[in-house]
Amino acid sequence: MEPHQLTEAALSLPEPQRIELAASLIYSLEPTPDPNADAAWADEINRRLISIDEGKVSLLPSEDVLAEMKQRRNG
Repeated sequence: MEPHQLTEAALSLPEPQRIELAASLIYSLEPTPDPNADAAWADEINRRLISIDEGKVSLLPSEDVLAEMKQRRNG
């Protein structure tokens, strides 16, 4: 089947089925997740928590961070 024929067939589907098809197609384009990613993130989170507990980093109140982001965005 040619791509334009697939498109026509897809567009004739009811909206819920078009949504499901679109999501499936988009998902098929995403790279395969790294099987080590979860472990790497867990290690990073633990490293950061240790840095906080040991006082190696200083934390900022969320209000300050959001205000700075807003200021940068408005330039």
